Amino acid sequence: MTESIEDTAVELREIESLEGHTDRVWSLAWNPTSGVRGNPVLFASCSGDKTVRIWEQSPSGAFKCKFVLEETHTRTVRSCAWSPSGKMLATASFDATTAVWQNIGGDYECISTLEASRNKMKSVSWSASGALIATCSRDKSVWIWEVEPGNEFECVAVLQGHTQDVKMVLWHPELEVLFSCSYDNTVKIWADDGDDDWSCVQTLNESCNGHTSTVWSLSFNNEGDKMVTCSDDLTIKVWGTDGLIKISGDGYVPWDDMIASGAADDAIRIFAENKDAQDDEPMYKLLTNKGKAHEMDVNCVQWSPMANQLLASASDDGTIKIWKLESRTKMQ
Repeated sequence: MTESIEDTAVELREIESLEGHTDRVWSLAWNPTSGVRGNPVLFASCSGDKTVRIWEQSPSGAFKCKFVLEETHTRTVRSCAWSPSGKMLATASFDATTAVWQNIGGDYECISTLEASRNKMKSVSWSASGALIATCSRDKSVWIWEVEPGNEFECVAVLQGHTQDVKMVLWHPELEVLFSCSYDNTVKIWADDGDDDWSCVQTLNESCNGHTSTVWSLSFNNEGDKMVTCSDDLTIKVWGTDGLIKISGDGYVPWDDMIASGAADDAIRIFAENKDAQDDEPMYKLLTNKGKAHEMDVNCVQWSPMANQLLASASDDGTIKIWKLESRTKMQ
């Protein structure tokens, strides 16, 4: 018999607290090849201390800082993202540059620097094919770069459409379709018309059951048929696809995985689909609320790509924490 959410108690247990950054930790990213074919389990973190750290899991299970990437960015490093192959790491900074790093001879080297604008870079993302990089900045623009031989990157599009600071860009996990979210309360979906001409094909706003304040972040499930967004309006919304691109915020949308969220209240919350929900009940249920997960704001939470229920969180308190999601059947 399948257990329902009501029958299962879920606990988020702290496994490890990692120190090393000397300022707030803005973001982190698990290497997509972690644990595959004997590859070590790795993730990168970036901080207001102008550095990027790469952490590796030891045979004992503990994470240790293996590399510190420094002396390249001159201001806060706001975002980091691995290429799909796991061989390159892109980092976006308030110094108006995006750096691309590669492990060469056992050490990480900056192999290219992308300069998109004179404004703070807020986010960076690789496409599923690894052929494109997207960046966004405070000047309301989104840039798309094509990866070329010899570690060269050519800007192929500058997308204007948001009316305020763009907070995040993220490629669809299977399609070369780009999503961006902004202080203008919207999510925009961008696609190539086939002639290398990129344009906005849909805007998710309040009129289509979207957010009413800044959209801070977005994420996809592995299949890419569901998207989750979080906002300054204190809501999390789950969106389902209609066709290849169109997104709808209306109606019943199942989610394959649990949703983790972090916020300025220092807590981490885990949600899951409530399959027993009645018409007047929420479609998602709060499984656990880990209050005081950090001493300050939780800026980022990321599930491990492996099926081990590990969650990493980054905070203004300068630490990264590794959590294990554990469940147990309630006693009747």
